[in-house]
Amino acid sequence: MKPFFESVFNFDKEASNMAIIALDGAKELGDKVDYYLTNWFNREAKDKGLNICKDTFLLKNVCPRFTTGDGKGLIKDTVRGKDLYILVDVGNYSLTYNMFGTDNRMSPDDHYADLKRIISAVGGKARSITVVMPSLYGGRQHRRNARESLDCSQMLHELETMGVSDVITFDAHDPRVQNAVPLMGFDNFLPTYQILKAMLRAYPDVDITKEHFMIVSPDEGAMSRNIYYASVLGTDLGMFYKRRDYANIVNGRNPIVAHEYIGNDVCGKDIFVADDIIATGDSMLKLCNELKERGCGKIFLTATYALFTEGVDKFEKAYQDGLFTAVLSTNLTYTTPELKSKPWFVQADMSKFMAYIISAADQNKSLSSLLDPHDKIHELIERFNAGKPEQLKLDIEEE
Repeated sequence: MKPFFESVFNFDKEASNMAIIALDGAKELGDKVDYYLTNWFNREAKDKGLNICKDTFLLKNVCPRFTTGDGKGLIKDTVRGKDLYILVDVGNYSLTYNMFGTDNRMSPDDHYADLKRIISAVGGKARSITVVMPSLYGGRQHRRNARESLDCSQMLHELETMGVSDVITFDAHDPRVQNAVPLMGFDNFLPTYQILKAMLRAYPDVDITKEHFMIVSPDEGAMSRNIYYASVLGTDLGMFYKRRDYANIVNGRNPIVAHEYIGNDVCGKDIFVADDIIATGDSMLKLCNELKERGCGKIFLTATYALFTEGVDKFEKAYQDGLFTAVLSTNLTYTTPELKSKPWFVQADMSKFMAYIISAADQNKSLSSLLDPHDKIHELIERFNAGKPEQLKLDIEEE
């Protein structure tokens, strides 16, 4: 399978000017991205006969805390003249800090504050700053319905004021939030190709033809991503409409009264459901019940961010009861070891894709093939339908 780009680095430009700062919450993902970038750099330099070698693109940094809870950002390598790419995972709640002798979990607010500290530590010495924030801070509070804050828009304004030239994110809850900063770069990527590939690798016996496979949107808000899946796969599309109780608010949202299905018959077909977030997961499990009552086959639930804010026990029970076959997600935000160990959870590694994005952006290459991997998906499907699923299990570097 062809890579997104035949050549990753343009050595006419000083590629070593690129540097990555991975904040604590994104260290694991940053290490994986750096692995690909350094390997590509050294391999292409060798192929071109250049006597240069790169050990890492990562810059050392810390955000220590005083015992009062106050923090600061510290960068331990030079940033002068660098094109900086700062990786931050605002959803990594596994990290803690000490405050008055008590361990406190880092919230999205804490991660965002550390991001601003690191940008402040740069002190204007970098040539450019790009923030890679897979899950947008405040992304679920993207519009105003009453007298309430606009957290995501405010965040983008602050980053623009601090000198950030571009923001790279993945599956924004509502990408129209970029309208708040029309003069700042904003790229929103979808993990469509990686999710499909992960499913076909893990379940090589699935039949994705129109007669046996169908896409179902969990609600009207997720229609665009499900329409894309249905279009590239050439399958039918159904939708659930969430009827909500707008007179009450429970846990920050209007509770769902009922799920109403609109679309073709799902009886006997395997179902693929795509959304951006699984939070509590209640609506997903209700959807599975509705689909099973209609006689469907396997159910594949996908979400860019599998958060499971109330734990995985109810999903484990639902899996044991045969309500769904798998949950497919990405490593763009923190995933608990417990979730990773579940037989029904399949994780798509996004680090190589992110490395392509960073390299392409740094070399001023077009990102069109990355924003819409239509051709890559068709190549994947053709290979799978040709009866060669074993080729999908090739080492990721051989794609």
